[in-house]
Amino acid sequence: MEYREAAHLLFESRYAVVFTGAGISTASGIPDFRSPESGLWTRVDPFKVASIIGFRRDPKAFYDWLYPLAQVTCEAQPNPAHYALATLESMGFLKTIITQNIDTLHTRAGTETIYEIHGHMREMTCIHCFNVYTARPIILQYLEDNKVPHCPQCGSVLKPNVILFGEQLPVEQIIGAKRAALNSDLFIVVGSSLEVAPASDLPRLAKRNGAKLVIINLQPTYADELADIVIHADAAVVLPRIVQQLERIIS
Repeated sequence: MEYREAAHLLFESRYAVVFTGAGISTASGIPDFRSPESGLWTRVDPFKVASIIGFRRDPKAFYDWLYPLAQVTCEAQPNPAHYALATLESMGFLKTIITQNIDTLHTRAGTETIYEIHGHMREMTCIHCFNVYTARPIILQYLEDNKVPHCPQCGSVLKPNVILFGEQLPVEQIIGAKRAALNSDLFIVVGSSLEVAPASDLPRLAKRNGAKLVIINLQPTYADELADIVIHADAAVVLPRIVQQLERIIS
């Protein structure tokens, strides 16, 4: 029933926006950050290993924490949820995706318009001379030798282009994301706990501006009580079914 209702909202929408978090990529083998059994934050203090201060103080600790995540990210492939969103975009029913994820699976699935507000793993930047490098070959080398990557030009440490605690969000990305939320008449949250500000404020911003709100997440979120539709289920199952329902409406 909820799938059909969500499909009707998409069909009737003028400007649909999807906001995704780590939960959309768990079906691709990438662990999320807060689940009790697999969450990455349950094993370490994020403010020590995944802050910009911690990175500068001890980059080896950061890379030791990153190692298993980098390994599964390099091996991961887009899952049916990523492909379903790319299909919605190609059909003209989805204007943009806003994502907290750094795994680049949305773009690899074919999505063209996306705001990556927490950065991405496609590139790495030298913290001294700011030269930018394609990340994949450097990360693959790191996975092989377990040595902290250094800049070929100046020898300083390389940092993945992801946003660590204590860093500002990329200005163009967050401004674009807020603009999309304000313009939306349908805002769909997929796989996010909505616990990290300021990204967690986007559903409230969209709803306050008149958008319909759909939440698709395994666990409850603060925005459930604001939502028009709530589906507590796996996004890799839910999103393809919504696409199927939408195709039936069109036909």
